[in-house]
Amino acid sequence: MIHNKLYCDQVPKKLLNNVVLSKLNNHDDLRSVKSHTELAETANGVRMLAKNLAKATIQLDVRVIMIVTKARDNSLIYLTREIVEWLLTRERDIVVYVDNKLQISKRFDSNSILENYPKSNQLLKYWDKKFASKNPEIFDLVITLGGDGTVLYVSNLFQRVVPPVISFALGSLGFLTNFNFHQFREKMITVVESGVRAYLRMRFTCRVHRADGKLVCEQQVLNELVVDRGPSPYVTQLELYGDGSLLTVAQADGLIIATPTGSTAYSLSAGGSLVHPGVSAISVTPICPHTLSFRPILLPDGMFLKVKVPLQSRSTAWASFDGKVRTELRKGDYVTIQASPFPFPTVISSKTEYIDSVSRNLNWNVREQQKPFSHIMSRGHGATGPAAVSSVNSINNTSLTPSDDELEEEEEEDIDIDDEDEDDSPYLPPPGQGINTPPHYEAEDDHRECFAHPHAKITLAGISSGSTSSSSAGGIRNHTLHNNSNHHHQHSSNNNNTSGNGRVISSTSSTRYSSSNASIASSDDN
Repeated sequence: MIHNKLYCDQVPKKLLNNVVLSKLNNHDDLRSVKSHTELAETANGVRMLAKNLAKATIQLDVRVIMIVTKARDNSLIYLTREIVEWLLTRERDIVVYVDNKLQISKRFDSNSILENYPKSNQLLKYWDKKFASKNPEIFDLVITLGGDGTVLYVSNLFQRVVPPVISFALGSLGFLTNFNFHQFREKMITVVESGVRAYLRMRFTCRVHRADGKLVCEQQVLNELVVDRGPSPYVTQLELYGDGSLLTVAQADGLIIATPTGSTAYSLSAGGSLVHPGVSAISVTPICPHTLSFRPILLPDGMFLKVKVPLQSRSTAWASFDGKVRTELRKGDYVTIQASPFPFPTVISSKTEYIDSVSRNLNWNVREQQKPFSHIMSRGHGATGPAAVSSVNSINNTSLTPSDDELEEEEEEDIDIDDEDEDDSPYLPPPGQGINTPPHYEAEDDHRECFAHPHAKITLAGISSGSTSSSSAGGIRNHTLHNNSNHHHQHSSNNNNTSGNGRVISSTSSTRYSSSNASIASSDDN
């Protein structure tokens, strides 16, 4: 489920006629997949379609903009006013919502804005948390001024659908804020006129239940869910279930269940791996485990997780969601985690945004480059000084010509080594059976082919195929996407519901997320 101002008209039309992918719309249709080849084609088609969607450019018909400013930082109020005044001078009338608290702020000085810009009477409005959370589809774009904490506040504010978010770095950290404020005029012109490219960052839907199944709360999480021992002096004991099966019992200070976006936060400090936001995975990282063999692990995003405090636990545990809404888990209580149907779209600044951010903030793999051997040579070869002369003299004093005894020993060693039976030559497939190399990595469409054994038989949902595949192993040329909204809640509890102001988007054969104000057109241009 995405914001109704975003709809996809951008996947190439030649990707819309694949019969195999049409089976994804109905679980019963998957039973008719009778060969490994057809199943492999389906899986490869899904990957290729996801890649094409990731290259989408979102065309926004920006009519309403929401500005979120870092809390308790009065210096940013002046910058908020600067953005508001710039938007009010645009030829196109854009409604601007700012924090309700700025209405009485002397630094913001709303009265002077009304005097200098008469049309601000209709275009300048104010939002509060209750209004924003209940009316997310009013806003076409959200601008944040601050750091990563401000972006997390926006995620907590919108518990259902989220408008596209563009973040300007004015805080101490910037994993999610990749735009410089001094360039906001140029960036905003590009956003309004040319559209944007965005990551649909995965969020978690976390639901806390009592031992009897009663729902306590539900939260959408952008970074991580943390279940820890709280003020208790005892090591916490937590049962981790995946799709109803017990995976492990954690005896540690706690567990971190992180999204790819949250992999650079608490999870990284606890020894977790960096995960690109384009990777669909759930990161499970223990906090100070009692066993050294308890290493972080990545699980598929389709897995339904449950963290439970067992009845025999010595103490209770505490759950926090992106560092907020801290909730006590008593003995027998549990919290469920699954990939949320409400992603968090963030505007991408460049193709290398993620690597740039981890390099900038973490000094990732920063080291002095290895020097060539020429730096120890004499002046004529680029090196000077006593050390260079000494090294050259030591080389000159060493005989480089092997003696007869050394040559005889080497010949004997060569005789003893028998590697005639070992074949280290690389594999070269016969003509017509290899994988085609794409012409260049920025190709508009990915035409990689998918191969599988043509005579393999499979069993799906307990039904065995009765015949082998008659189709040859070929590549995916055409794709279509059928998004069954009920599939997102296949493993959720009976208390789960998806009510809210967002609506379920089910794509049709034209792969369009319907709306009247925006479209997505596929492009490799940023």
